[in-house]
Parts: sequence; structure tokens; C-alpha cells
Amino acid sequence: MRLEGWQPSEEVAEDTVSAWSAAALHGLLDAPGPPPVSGEPLPALWHWLAFLPAVAQRDLGEDGHQRRGGFLPPIPLPRRMFAGGRIRFEGALQVGDELRRRSTVVKMSSKVGRSGELVFVTVRHEVTGTTGASITEEQDLVYRGSSSGRREDERPGEDVWPEPTWSMSLPIDTTVLFRFSALTYNAHRIHYDRPYAIDTEGYPGLVVHGPLQVIALLDLYRRNCPAPLSSFEFRALRPAFDNGALRLCGTKNESGVDLSCFNHEGFRTTVGSATWLTGPSDE
Repeated sequence: MRLEGWQPSEEVAEDTVSAWSAAALHGLLDAPGPPPVSGEPLPALWHWLAFLPAVAQRDLGEDGHQRRGGFLPPIPLPRRMFAGGRIRFEGALQVGDELRRRSTVVKMSSKVGRSGELVFVTVRHEVTGTTGASITEEQDLVYRGSSSGRREDERPGEDVWPEPTWSMSLPIDTTVLFRFSALTYNAHRIHYDRPYAIDTEGYPGLVVHGPLQVIALLDLYRRNCPAPLSSFEFRALRPAFDNGALRLCGTKNESGVDLSCFNHEGFRTTVGSATWLTGPSDE
């Protein structure tokens, strides 16, 4: 897809993840023990609590997302979703660390799928902290047309999963979705406005944030494996809704852990693969 007049640009921002924000996410996840405090390692992906989209209210679209244009390409399709990503870790960022992020759009492509035209955009973020730790991350976004009802890709398929090494339940209700939306300053109405999610977007209920599922998968890893991460990649398979708890599963392999999030019907919604920096401890 070509967008007349739009050219990729670089965006640079500075921010921090405060001890308050870290404690808030720790509480949202019902994580064990005390939350990390200033100067302690920031758990993997918790840098998503920084660089939040603080745009003016007048710059939001009907769906609550920032209007098209600016840093991201002004793609004329109404629905934007978090599709997946790849992350490399070089050391651990710290709570309260001064962070600098450099962002660029590195790829854009389109195709026609079962539901119509799809446009894929990949954004690369390079995040560095004052301690020298860094993260290189690529996020995949997908844009699509309006929904006409139940999506075809919500059908069952390939959801056989071996007995996991670890598993736990992630309770999902309106308060969890509201708190995560507030914590990440995500105003997309599919996460808190039930009539909009059902009547306008065509979903059967409120949609569970993709980033919440991914953070929860790495929280399962953190609770069970002390080895620091070298890399992580993930992919969204289908939406999850507030109609039941999600089941988080992790299965060890030779170099890390295969992770998967299941909805209440037993279908996978998000999958990931974590690679540890060194061999896991048996402690």
C-alpha cells in the first residue's frame, strides 16, 4: 500500500517506569511477593508502562484510538490490532531508570484475506537506559476493515497442547480490563465499552488487551524460572473476551520456554517463545 504524501520518520521519546506504575501492574497481576522498587530490575515487558500515548482528547477517533497519521501511517482502515512482535534483551532495565526510545516504521505490506483487505505495519523500538541495558523490539500491527459479525479466524484449530511444565489462571473481568486500560492509558473502547464492542465492532464481549496477555505469559515465566531472558517473540491468534478466565501455560524446551494463552473454550489466543540467556536454575 502506498500513502500519498506520507513518509516514514523517526520518533524519539524519553520517559521512566515509576515505582508506583510497577507496583500497580504487580497488583493487577496478583504477583507474589513485594513489587519491584526504584533501582531494582524491571520485569520483562514492563517498559510498556512508559512512553504512553498522551494525546489531546480532540485527537482521538470514534474508537478511542489516536487519529490516523503522524508517526504511524494514515491507513484508511478502521480497525487496528496488536498482532505480534519480537524482542531482544541486553541486560535488565531498572525501575525508575531514565529511558530513551527511538522508534521507526520499518515495514508496511498489504494483502487481501477472508475478511477483506489487511495492512501490516512493523514498528521498531530501541529502548536504552542510563545503566546501559537496552531492548530492541519490533511490534507488528494489523489494520483491517469493519467487522460483519463473528470472525472466521475464531474457528477452532491446532489447539492441541502438551502437558505444560507450568500453568496458572488469569481471571478476566471488567475491573481487570479497566485497570489495565487506565495503567497503559489505552482508550480503545473495545476494552471497556461493551455496547460499542458488540454493536459497532461485532465482538461478543469486551476484548482482552493483547499486551495484557503477553505480559501475563512472561509473568508466568518470571514466577517459575529465574533465568534472565535473551529474547522473546509472540503472536496473536484470535481475540480473547471477558467471558471466562484465561489459562496460561509454559512448556520448557532445550533453549527456553514455549508459552501459550488459552480462552475458556480451550482455544489458543496468544502464543510466545522465550529464550533464556543462560540455562535455567533448578532451584
